[in-house]
Amino acid sequence: MESALTARDRVGVQDFVLLEKYNSEAALIENLRRRFGENLIYTYIGSVLVSVNPYKELEMYSKQQMERYRGVSFYEISPHIYALSDNTYRAMRTERKDQCIMISGESGAGKTEASKKILLYYTVTCPINEHMATLGDRLLQSNPVLEAFGNAKTFRNDNSSRFGKYMDVQFDFRGAPVGGHILNYLLEKSRVVHQNHGERNFHIFYQLLDGGDDDLLTTLALERNPQSYNYLVKGNCPRLSSVSDKNNWKVVMKALSVIGFTEEEVQKLLDIIASVLHLGNTQFGEGEEGETYITTETQITHLAKLLGVDVSALRDALTHKKLTAKGEEMISPLNFEQAMSARDALAKAVYGRTFTWLVEKINQSLALKVHGKGCTVIGLLDIYGFEVLQHNSFEQFCINYCNEKLQQLFIELTLRSEQEEYETEGIAWETVQYIDNKIICDLIEEKHKGIISILDEECLRPGETCDVSFLEKLEDTLGGHPHFVTHKLANGKTRRVMSREEFRLLHYAGEVNYNVNGFLDKNNDLLNRNLKEVMCQSDNQILCHCFRREEVIHQKRPEMAATQFKNSLMKLMEILMSKEPSYVRCIKPNDAKQPGRFDEVLVRHQVKYLGLMENLRVRRAGFAYRRCFEAFLQRYKPLCPETWPNWHGRLADGVSTLVNHLGYKAEEYKLGRSKIFIRFPKTLFSTEDALQAKKPEIALTLQTSWRGYRERAKYQRIRRAVITIQSAWRGMKARRRAKRRRQAAELIRKLIKGFIYRHEEYCPENEYFLDHVRCSFLKNLRKNLPKSVLDQNWPTPPPSLVETSDHLRRLHMRNMVMKYCRRVQPEWKKQMMQKVIASEIFKDQKDSYPQGVGRLFLDSRLEREQINLKVVQTLGNDKYGVSVVKYDRRGFKPRPRQLLLTNTFAVLVERTKIKQRVDYTALRGISVSSLSDGMFVLHMPNEDNKQKGDVVLHCDHVIELVTKLAMMAGKVNYVNVSPGSIRFVLARGKEGIIDFVRGSELKVAKGKRGHLLVVSLF
Repeated sequence: MESALTARDRVGVQDFVLLEKYNSEAALIENLRRRFGENLIYTYIGSVLVSVNPYKELEMYSKQQMERYRGVSFYEISPHIYALSDNTYRAMRTERKDQCIMISGESGAGKTEASKKILLYYTVTCPINEHMATLGDRLLQSNPVLEAFGNAKTFRNDNSSRFGKYMDVQFDFRGAPVGGHILNYLLEKSRVVHQNHGERNFHIFYQLLDGGDDDLLTTLALERNPQSYNYLVKGNCPRLSSVSDKNNWKVVMKALSVIGFTEEEVQKLLDIIASVLHLGNTQFGEGEEGETYITTETQITHLAKLLGVDVSALRDALTHKKLTAKGEEMISPLNFEQAMSARDALAKAVYGRTFTWLVEKINQSLALKVHGKGCTVIGLLDIYGFEVLQHNSFEQFCINYCNEKLQQLFIELTLRSEQEEYETEGIAWETVQYIDNKIICDLIEEKHKGIISILDEECLRPGETCDVSFLEKLEDTLGGHPHFVTHKLANGKTRRVMSREEFRLLHYAGEVNYNVNGFLDKNNDLLNRNLKEVMCQSDNQILCHCFRREEVIHQKRPEMAATQFKNSLMKLMEILMSKEPSYVRCIKPNDAKQPGRFDEVLVRHQVKYLGLMENLRVRRAGFAYRRCFEAFLQRYKPLCPETWPNWHGRLADGVSTLVNHLGYKAEEYKLGRSKIFIRFPKTLFSTEDALQAKKPEIALTLQTSWRGYRERAKYQRIRRAVITIQSAWRGMKARRRAKRRRQAAELIRKLIKGFIYRHEEYCPENEYFLDHVRCSFLKNLRKNLPKSVLDQNWPTPPPSLVETSDHLRRLHMRNMVMKYCRRVQPEWKKQMMQKVIASEIFKDQKDSYPQGVGRLFLDSRLEREQINLKVVQTLGNDKYGVSVVKYDRRGFKPRPRQLLLTNTFAVLVERTKIKQRVDYTALRGISVSSLSDGMFVLHMPNEDNKQKGDVVLHCDHVIELVTKLAMMAGKVNYVNVSPGSIRFVLARGKEGIIDFVRGSELKVAKGKRGHLLVVSLF
């Protein structure tokens, strides 16, 4: 908390006790306003938490926030509902005493939300098992159920609790929640039948109509429109923009299932809710003699069905009443007003008792299953705050009476707590002046003389009684009381602002005027006996439980409503007195429910009614600030050289040394047994400011020390790490070296032994050596494989791998050939095929073969322009052409010609004329010499007279021409290479001879004996 004091000018102080002007209401409100503007909605008054409703979602209720406050000292961090919850929980665990948290405030101040946050904190942070998790869910789910049946939209709050609630959460010895129990107080039953303008009935009615499915509404004989029901139209506010009744209906139905309601119980419960709506629509008529009858038969039929009672009995009970006089029973008809009152009384009774049954059912679900020793309790009291409305009636009287009792208890417990702390610490107690509201409590509750007693007497008095006679009785009995005023007893100034039907009470929070109209009826809260008898006979199990037959049999008059409330309040006071209390005071900042808006007039009104100033005065009557020695010394020890950085003596001596150094005066502080008490906030502020001024110097010292320590520690870590790494590395190197030496020695032994037995069969003695030799050969072979198919080199294999080497050599050669073939282009492949054929024909047989095969074989030796166009058109484009010399048969005269080869025949062309056609099928063979000349002969068949004999030709490209012709004609095996001469056929069966000789120059001429002589170069 002290750390936030430096920002006190901007956000105020976290504890009102530290306000310098603690007697100033304006200073308190200004502190609230500053904190509210910074979204700091929580502030302490000592151990009391003041909460301002922000009317928006704040990022301060996450699970991380719960963990932040868990187990932390109450004043250690900023104020929060979680801090109060955790402090209460830890006090229960450590002291083994029951605790309670009392939450109060105006409607709309956030009381219900505060109780939800507390329950959520316990369900999340407390140790749980599977059963406890289920219990936690039921605790949380009880809230939407109770809100649906007990909350309503009022002028000030869209979700106002119209009943008081006290919940006990039971914990086992481990601090885990194991059970729970709820007490409810003073449900505002009158809201069932009447609402002020702008207000609504209880939420459940609207949720049922908006969220229930069509089948359910049909079963209940209901319509969706709330305007159709008399009990829902009086406030003229059927829907709310801030609330989704349909979504809330789903939440309530799920919550009922989680709590443990059966489907049958839920249906019976909804039957009762629907019956209240039908009861409101039940109308009466008045006969000529004043008797009353029901005019809405449909409604009474649905009503009887839903209530599970006989329709005729219900009709009679609503229009007649049963009287007992001198032991005799009589039936008397009701007039119109009495019938309407009986109807409304039944609606209130049914709804009020059903709500009580609902709370009992929830209690059964939350009940402690195993009763063990060491169970402790935390109670949550969520009860209405002090109410001052424009028209205050019986309900406001009871609510304000409750707040008077709580304020009396609060002051008493706060003073007792302060006195006990002073006595524990050995400090003299100083008498505190405060407003004692016991006189007001006695005015209301005193026997025979109090307002409640007078009200009961007036209700029980025979004869004609009315609210005015009650007021007169009050004036007669309490006329001289200083806190009681009526119009008759007041002075002239007061009479102008008071009605004749009002009385005024001077409460601790201010003056309140109460209108007595309706006091007697609301206090009586009676239901006609015959209506009770009808309800006792209901088939609905819930109503049977709510309306006991004993009520009718014994005929004992129940206690009045005010007396019942007083007695339950007394029991509540006993419960609270038996527990250690904590307090949450809730404030709403504006009536418009707008975030960020702070209405000072409204806040001042609540500060007064909540008694915050009285609380602050009690807390500040002695000392404004107190802390245990250890916490105080730990925070402020840097301000004194003797206590910094550490104090090694007694804590009390250390604190004394510190305050003496700071110059505290004797009247500014006191030292107790374990705490220091500081009287004035300015003393603490100056100490905190001195600490803030000292912090830079402290930070520099700490930084210097820390950096030195960090560097030394870093150096030591590095040094140890280096030594460890060096040792490990050296050891590893030595082990590796020794291992390598052992392996080397073993290897050498194996090699030597294997070398000795190398000529033996494969055995354990030579297996490593032979494997090594084989492996070495294979590794060497991998590095020295032939790179081309022409490379014939191959490493010499060892004897054991000769066969393997030959196989690998063949595989490698095949692989190289395959790779080479894949790389060859189609045109080169064609060249290779022609060269291979040429090799088969001419290799080692013709002298010109090396020169001829070495040249590139072309697709044609003639350009396109060299061939006559007419010939091209006749033969087509796909042909091989070459220039040749033809030697005729008469005298062997040379004739220049073009030889053109097609796919099926060859032709000899002279310029534009085809001189001769040679069909490949008719070709019998081809003859060439073995010398280097270019002569060749095409042998034709002799039987064909059309042929002119064999064709003798000369070509410079004889190897290429003959190869292509043989391939195209399919006559590769019909090529004859003659070493000396070639015989050929002339016309008409004559034979000619070509003689081939070597000479110094190339010559072709007619020789002796008529032979053709061809001279080839050497």
